[in-house]
Amino acid sequence: MFDRPDTGSRAVLVHMPLAAPDQEDLDELRLLAISAGAEPVATLTGRLRAVDPRYYIGQGKLEELAGTVKAQQAELLLFNHSLTPSQERNLEKALNVRVVDRNGLILDIFAQRARSFEGRLQVELAQLKHLSSRLVRGWTHLERQKGGIGLRGPGETQLETDKRLLANRIRQIQKRLQQVEGQRDQGRQARRRAQVPVVGLVGYTNAGKSTLFNALTQADVYSADQLFATLDPTLRRLSTGGLNLVLADTVGFIRHLPHELVAAFRSTLQESAEADLLLHVVDASDERMDDTIVAVRGVLAEIGAERIPCVEVYNKIDRLEGVVPHVERDASGRPVRVWISARTGAGLALLMGLLEEIVGGGGERRSLTLTAGQGELRARLYREARVLSDEPDGEGGWRLSVEFPASARGLRLAIGDGPGRAGCEDPLTVSH
Repeated sequence: MFDRPDTGSRAVLVHMPLAAPDQEDLDELRLLAISAGAEPVATLTGRLRAVDPRYYIGQGKLEELAGTVKAQQAELLLFNHSLTPSQERNLEKALNVRVVDRNGLILDIFAQRARSFEGRLQVELAQLKHLSSRLVRGWTHLERQKGGIGLRGPGETQLETDKRLLANRIRQIQKRLQQVEGQRDQGRQARRRAQVPVVGLVGYTNAGKSTLFNALTQADVYSADQLFATLDPTLRRLSTGGLNLVLADTVGFIRHLPHELVAAFRSTLQESAEADLLLHVVDASDERMDDTIVAVRGVLAEIGAERIPCVEVYNKIDRLEGVVPHVERDASGRPVRVWISARTGAGLALLMGLLEEIVGGGGERRSLTLTAGQGELRARLYREARVLSDEPDGEGGWRLSVEFPASARGLRLAIGDGPGRAGCEDPLTVSH
């Protein structure tokens, strides 16, 4: 056993997928490392035939990695893969340096960037869940004692004590987050009663969401050309011309986002899941634009937001030659994407016009007939719209007269014949 190093930032990056190495994935690992404050000094790449259960990489690559660590005087190994607790411990023991996998690296960045009370709780919860499987035999002060006379004793007790304290802290954080989630839900219900639609900004990290948020609302949310520049959700009222809505900026997404983070940030991401319209901000200058869109849609599906009306906002057109601000519509004339530059302001007027077109209208009255199996939809109508009349139809269903507020675009889509685009999961066919 050894004392786990807790300092040092000179890092060797390890990218060893089962498929052929992808330079874009390696570049993203480098950006993640820099965002966490590490100093990449070397890179180990290659293709694995199979994952080694002990070290993830094979014995030959392990020896090569040991030589690289020694030559570069590295203090940290960053793997662009998810490692099992045993693989992480075995690597640390063999190489005597800290080992952090992709999930741990992203969690570390989140821990640095969270500013609000809720954000810090969410990050701590994700970190503790990640740590809970890595307690056993990872550090000398938790080491189990060997059997034999005089060798039994406090080691096992220390381990069990730490496990119990960890479980207690997780329960405390979950309880506090439930209280915060209740407060957020009260705010959402108040906005529904006031018939104020909510527009959520979603997208891959570093796509320019916060820059766009600042440009539309004249806010001063921190934005920078780095991964996960902002974490904490921000809501601002946008009232101009025919618009009166709330714009919500949320955390950026990334490929292979740790499940611990998706679970921990569920209350924050709920702002997107409860929005009336999503603006999916896409970096139009990114060569892997289609892959990032798929990654975002995957996270939206995890939080139940894949069917919310969605317009794609292709940002950063100032980096592209010959691309001017414009709107693309489907065969029925509904807007599906708009091309803009949040940094220069090009196309923002077009985007504002689309927002007014989609969510800026007034209320609408409709007569509906619901079957006996649509009780959940009936309850949603009472929560999100104004039910003017409700009477049984004689067959177990109901005949209703409903007035929809301007904020109920998602509800009208659920019923059918609603305005706006279907969901963010629609097929993408885009070319530069």
